[in-house]
Amino acid sequence: TKKKTPFVDKASPKLLSRLFPLAFLERHLRESVRPDARRPAEARPTTVALAAVSSAHGSALVRLGDTAMLASIKLEVMSPSGEAPDEGSIAVEFHMPPICSPLVRPGRPAEVAPVISKNLEDILMSSGMLNLKELCLISGKASWLAYLDVYCLNADGSLFDAALISAVAAFTHLEIPLVSVGDDGRVFTVGGNEGKAKYELVNREKRKLTITNVPFSLTCALHKDNVLADPTAEEESIIETSVTIVLDSSDQIVSIQKPGGAVTSMTTIKECISLAKDRRRKLREILMDNVEAMEVDQTD
Repeated sequence: TKKKTPFVDKASPKLLSRLFPLAFLERHLRESVRPDARRPAEARPTTVALAAVSSAHGSALVRLGDTAMLASIKLEVMSPSGEAPDEGSIAVEFHMPPICSPLVRPGRPAEVAPVISKNLEDILMSSGMLNLKELCLISGKASWLAYLDVYCLNADGSLFDAALISAVAAFTHLEIPLVSVGDDGRVFTVGGNEGKAKYELVNREKRKLTITNVPFSLTCALHKDNVLADPTAEEESIIETSVTIVLDSSDQIVSIQKPGGAVTSMTTIKECISLAKDRRRKLREILMDNVEAMEVDQTD
């Protein structure tokens, strides 16, 4: 048998992972473990912090392992479209500043950013999570335009999953402000108890949106017979094939995204869907725990 060189014998795991990343990963997978000590089907620890931006109408900071996302929503009054006079609208933008990854260079926007922006908006609308009629102020005259901005603070894989969690959490935290109509027909926001008494209000109290069919996603990297849930950036750089499953509150499939890679069997897709169902339930618990904790803080 061929002897290993002293260099390889003495090389640190970190060095080996850089020199032979795929072989390093496969060596771990033979033991049903990943380089970061997770099992193949195990997602990274996830935290949600609501009200992360005090100047926003709704916001959330999400950490998925070392991936960090900040979502903020600002509401502006707009004239509704003629096709939907009693509905508001949303505008979604995903940002990847250079600070989030060494792969993103100043002045050169990340190619993935507009793709994630579009996918986020598509999922938020197609899932039925939002009722745009709740964003209407005066039918045919005024409605809310919700600007959702999601900022990637640190990119370490599964960016869409983390972005969707932060977006859902921000809309869950969103509070519709009080508004009134001036003599000139202009709609403006009203603040404080003094404003309530002074102006005739369109909406009598601040309120939350009715959030239903909440979508959550799970991305899986696929390598040979292995399904790796919630891949890190390093795993994504090694494995060409991935699939993202988006499910709603009833575990109905909202979307299956497979950007490329090898042909995937239905057996593997079904395994990904099963993992996504477990993940959706855990993410819902995390979000609801944060919502309940905030409500307790506000009543104290």
